[in-house]
Amino acid sequence: MSQNKTVFITGANKGIGYETAQQLGRQGYTILVGARDESRGQEAVENLLTQGITAHFIQLDVTDTATIETASRYIEQQFGSLDVLINNAGVSIDAMSPPSQYKVANMRLVYDTNVFGVVELTQHMLPLLQKSSAPRIVNVSSGLGSLTQNSDPNYEYAAFNGLAYASSKASLNAVTVMFAKEFKDTTLKVNAADPGYTATDFNDNTGPRSVEQAATIIVELATLDEKGPTGQFFDENGVVPW
Repeated sequence: MSQNKTVFITGANKGIGYETAQQLGRQGYTILVGARDESRGQEAVENLLTQGITAHFIQLDVTDTATIETASRYIEQQFGSLDVLINNAGVSIDAMSPPSQYKVANMRLVYDTNVFGVVELTQHMLPLLQKSSAPRIVNVSSGLGSLTQNSDPNYEYAAFNGLAYASSKASLNAVTVMFAKEFKDTTLKVNAADPGYTATDFNDNTGPRSVEQAATIIVELATLDEKGPTGQFFDENGVVPW
């Protein structure tokens, strides 16, 4: 059990984020539910509370600096530190448009959430994470962000050629490596997780995997012991190639 440890999960009101909250909550973590929509976030908290999980709602839009700053102040005032940050919130816009026709304005919106929002939130949470004895950051990426897999014509999802989403996850993987390098001589571990193609609202529930399966690797990376890896990319079967 991990009594009194705190985990802040973005986009935790539904899908993989909510399932991750449930799994970590059952391990004794205090769950901080980050969500843009207050009513949905509060509903998620209420559902967690009915399971005996300690949970709190934090209104958060990772593209809005003001909400990031407010979240940071709230966590500091209420808990004093943060043990785990899970950057789960993500978007995909017009994913099936071919790269040659993709609207750059939409690409900027995707990067604002999937890359820049992650960086800004992480920067604000680092002082709180550094007060933890064993801080962990998990960036929820995708196998579609793997350059190796995207370059392989035999890759299971080779037919998908979504410019903004795939490249934003490749960028997120690079962000993961850079932060891990900076803190390699500390107790902070930073890794990227590939939850796989999962049935959620994100893809109109078309994915073949369950949220329970998807959350497994995220939870594993969030709860690494002191001998665990940092600066790497994993799915539930092991290392995913960059």
